[in-house]
Amino acid sequence: MSLRKELEEKMQAWRQYFEDVLQEYLQNTRLQPSVLNDSFRYSLLLGGKRVRPVLMFACAQTLGGKPGDVSRLALALEMIHTYSLIHDDLPAMDNDDFRRGQPSSHKKFGEGQAILAGDALLNEAYAICLEACRGGRTYLEASAYLCRCAGAHGMVAGQAADLGWQGREDAGPANLDFVILNKTARMLMAAAAVPAYVYGLDQNIADLMAEFGKDLGFLFQITDDILDVVGDFAKLGKTPGKDAAEDKLSAVSVYGLEKAQALADRYADLCVQVLDQLPYESGLLHEFVAMVRARQA
Repeated sequence: MSLRKELEEKMQAWRQYFEDVLQEYLQNTRLQPSVLNDSFRYSLLLGGKRVRPVLMFACAQTLGGKPGDVSRLALALEMIHTYSLIHDDLPAMDNDDFRRGQPSSHKKFGEGQAILAGDALLNEAYAICLEACRGGRTYLEASAYLCRCAGAHGMVAGQAADLGWQGREDAGPANLDFVILNKTARMLMAAAAVPAYVYGLDQNIADLMAEFGKDLGFLFQITDDILDVVGDFAKLGKTPGKDAAEDKLSAVSVYGLEKAQALADRYADLCVQVLDQLPYESGLLHEFVAMVRARQA
């Protein structure tokens, strides 16, 4: 069996495992009032590729573990990602009416309820991280790392910078790097490095996993920026062309389409270089990088 086929089969199994974890959580969670319960579940269950939990499971296996070791933290990570998408789609942010081919949360439930659904997801994610800390010191360190990646020194800072540089003629590569590092890459760094912290591995290994997650995050966002230009709604599940329409800072706006594509290739190469430094067999993660580079949605 080829590595690509093996990865595809494992990703399908990991996605299904994650959906089982999510369903188990939802079966034991009933929120009041009902509109909060409905809006909370709506965006979580819209589907998507589950890139972050799948990446966390892949990294856990690469480091000699199994998905069950990090399943609750993967759930927290996906909740944080989902809350960020809800808020990102709001009129005050990216103002997108669609997410994953369906109406955005604020279009279905109204802006106020969408904000509260995002708030609930974030706080539930932190509650799950706190519960995970009962597993001992390594889970405490893993949870703390995940939360730092999501907060004021991570994803939130990236979103603030993304808004702040919108429409600015003086925005350049350094500003773009800050936005991508924090808004996108930090959460993939969490997905990649959390297993290393859970297993109590040497800090050098955790740092390499975080570096891999960072380079993968840059690859993912630059590819996303490219797809916003060349992609279509049917595949993306969201409105293309919004970066240019809203004068957003992106790899294409800074470098142009051709150079952005070359930059994506460079980050794919950097991912592979980091993986080659690991004292573990990382063929599946190599294939994961290739799939991200080639993605059409």
